[in-house]
Amino acid sequence: NEQEWDFVLVSDIHQMGSEKEIKRKKFLDELSKKGFTIKKIEDKKLFYGVRAPKWIFQKYQLLLRGPDSKMQSPSDQHDVPVTTRIRIVNFILQNTVTPNLEKLCDLMRKKVFETAFPLHEREEKNLFIKEKWARWRDICCKQPIENIRGYFGEKVALYFAWLGWYTYLLGIASMFGMLAFVIGITVLSSSQVSKEICKANTTIMCPLCDQKCPFWLLSDTCTYAKITHMIDNEGTVLFAMFMALWATVFLELWKRQRANVITKWDLYQWDDDEEELAMELINNPLHEPQRYQHSYFRSTIVIILVLVMIAVLIGIAHALVIYRVVAMALFTQSTSEFIREHANTLAVVTGAVLHYLTIVIMTKETSLWALLLFSEKPRTFLQRENNFTVKIFTFQFFTNFSSLIYIAFFLGRINGHPGNYVRVAGQWRLEECHPSGCITDLFIQMATITILKQTLSNCVEYLVPWITYIHKKQKLPKKKNTILEEEEEAEDPCKEWWLSNYQLNQVHHFSLFDEFLEMVIQYSFTTIFVAAFPLAPVLAFINNLVEIRLDAIKMVHLRRRMVPRKANDIGIWLQVLEAIGILAVIGNGLVIAITSDFIPMQVYKYMYSPCAAGNSTALDCLTGYINYSLSTFRIRDFEPHMRLPEQLPDFAREGITEYRDYRNADDYSYTVQFWHVFAARLAFLILFEHVALCIKFIAAWYVPDVPQSVKNTILDKKHSKLQKGLRWVIPEKV
Repeated sequence: NEQEWDFVLVSDIHQMGSEKEIKRKKFLDELSKKGFTIKKIEDKKLFYGVRAPKWIFQKYQLLLRGPDSKMQSPSDQHDVPVTTRIRIVNFILQNTVTPNLEKLCDLMRKKVFETAFPLHEREEKNLFIKEKWARWRDICCKQPIENIRGYFGEKVALYFAWLGWYTYLLGIASMFGMLAFVIGITVLSSSQVSKEICKANTTIMCPLCDQKCPFWLLSDTCTYAKITHMIDNEGTVLFAMFMALWATVFLELWKRQRANVITKWDLYQWDDDEEELAMELINNPLHEPQRYQHSYFRSTIVIILVLVMIAVLIGIAHALVIYRVVAMALFTQSTSEFIREHANTLAVVTGAVLHYLTIVIMTKETSLWALLLFSEKPRTFLQRENNFTVKIFTFQFFTNFSSLIYIAFFLGRINGHPGNYVRVAGQWRLEECHPSGCITDLFIQMATITILKQTLSNCVEYLVPWITYIHKKQKLPKKKNTILEEEEEAEDPCKEWWLSNYQLNQVHHFSLFDEFLEMVIQYSFTTIFVAAFPLAPVLAFINNLVEIRLDAIKMVHLRRRMVPRKANDIGIWLQVLEAIGILAVIGNGLVIAITSDFIPMQVYKYMYSPCAAGNSTALDCLTGYINYSLSTFRIRDFEPHMRLPEQLPDFAREGITEYRDYRNADDYSYTVQFWHVFAARLAFLILFEHVALCIKFIAAWYVPDVPQSVKNTILDKKHSKLQKGLRWVIPEKV
C-alpha cells in the first residue's frame, strides 16, 4: 500500500562495488538494524521506501505522555498521527550514523543519495485540502485550519492561521487607508498652497542641474503640488497614529487567537526541547544531551561579520544614490524634451525599479550569508532557526529600507545650496527633493517597489514552480524494460505515486521560513512608512488574499510534502513583529516631522500667517506660505563651473532666482524661521512618538494576551489531573 511508507530515499544508479554504492548500502543496513522495512523500486533512479517499526512510536508515546492520543487524523494502521510519524522518521533518518560516521546530510553532499521526502496522501490531499483550500475560486473562503494541521503539522497551520488573521485585520486598516486617500483626492485642488504654486508664474527657480539646465517657473509643478497635497495633509497624521495603534492591537489580538487555537490543540504547555530529547533517545538510548554553552569569541566573530554585511548593504544603497545623481544629470541633457522636463521623476522611478532588482538579487545572497554565519553552533533546531531568522531579517531590512531611509530623511537636506552644492567625486551634485516636496519622492519609491513586489514577485513565485515541475517531468524518461518487466512494474501500486512525488519541487527546512519572511517584510512596508503611502494596507490586503491561495497551491500541488513540525506559536517572528511596531512609530513620526511639509505649514500658520495675530480674516491662514518657504539667490554667486543657458529668458535677467530653503539673501546662512521650524519638528517628533508609544502600551495592557476562558480551561485541567492523582493516595488509619 502506497500509504504505508513513511519516507522515500532517492539515489542514482551507481556502479556495483563503487564507493557510493557501498556507502548507500551501509546506511540502509543501519536502518534495517533499527527495524525499518525497506522497499526498493528501480526506474531511471533508485527509490527506497522506508517504514519505521511500531515500537518506535510506542516509545515516543511513553516518553511524551502528551496530547497525541487526541491529535488529528490518525491513520487506521498507526496509533500516532501521520504528521507525528513523519516527524519522528525524519529525525531518525537525519541522525542515523554509518560506521564511517556519516549522516544522511553528508551522504547527500557526496551524491550518494539525491533527496529524501515524505509522501503526499492522495485521499487527504483531494478530500480535505483541494476542495476547500488549494484553488483560486475559494479565495474569500475560510481556511480549514484543522485540516491543514492534520496534513502539514502545527507549524504550517499556525502560519496560515496568522496570515489569515493578519489579512482579516488588514481589511480594517485598508478601509481607513482608502478613506485617507479619498479625502486627499477630494481636497486635491482646494489647498491654498497648491493654489499659490499654480499661480506662481513669475517665481523663477534655480536650475536643477549643472549642465545648461534651464531656469523654470514654480507654476510648472502645479500638478505635482496637487498630488503632494493629496498625500501630505492633516489626514495623513491621523492615519499614521491609527496605524501605530492598529499594529499593537493586531499583535495583541493575535496572541489571544493563538492562545485559543493551541489550547484547543492541547499544546499550550508543549516543550520543543523535550520532544527533541525524546527523539534523540529513541534514535540512540545512549545519547547524552548537548549542554548549553556560550562562546564570546564566536559571538564576536558573528557580530563583526554581520556588521560587514550591513556595511555592504549600506554601500549598495549609496550606489543607488549615485545612480540617481548620474541619471538626473544624463536625463537633463537628453535630446528628448519629455525626458528633460521630467528628469527628476524619471530618475526617481528608474531608481525605484533598480532598488527592486537589488532586493530580488540580495534576497538570495543574504540567505547564503546568513547560513555561513552559523559559527555559533546552535544546540537545537529551534535555536538554529531563531538565529537564522534574526540574521536574515536584519539583512533583508537593510536591503529593503536603506534606500527608503535615505530618501525619507537625507534627500534634499545634505545637498548644500545654490553656489555651494555638495558633489559626488567633485563632479555631480547631490540631487534635490522633487520640486513639489520631498514626500513625493518617497511616495513614488514606495509605490513602485510595493507594486512590483506584489505583482512581478507573485507571478515569479507562482510560475517558476510550475515551469520547474513541467521541466522535471519531461526530463525524467521512463526506463526501457522488457515487456514482462513492464507488466511486473505496472502492478506495483507505489511506483507511479513515488515518481509523481519525486517530480514535485523540492522543499527544505526553511521553506516555511521564506513564506514568513515575505509576509513580515510586507508588514514592514505596510506600517513603517505608511504616512507617505496610505494605500500600502490596501495593496497588502489584496496581495494577501492571493498569497494565501498561492501558498496553498504550491504546498499541495507543486511541492513535495513538508516534514510536519509541531509548534505552539510562530516563534521569534512575534518578537520581530513587535520590533517592527516600534520602528513604525519612529518611522512615521520622522516622516511627518522631517519629510512632510506638515510642520513648516503649522509653524507658518500660527507664527507668521495673517491669522497669527488672532484677528479674524477672510484670508486662508496659509496665504503667503510659498513666499515664506522660498529663499532668494543671486545668479552671479553660482559656482564657476556652473554652465548656465547661453541666453537667459526675459524673466531671469534681473539676476535673482529662488529655491526652497530658509536662508538669508546676503550670506546664505539659516534664517530664524529655519530654527523655529527645526524646533517645531523636534518637538512634534518627541510628542508624536511618546503619545503613540503610550497608546501602544495602554492597548497592550488593555487587551490581555491570554483570554480568561483559556486560563480557566488550563486551571480546570490542572485541577482534574490533581484530583485523579489524589485517588491513588491511601489515607492513614487513625
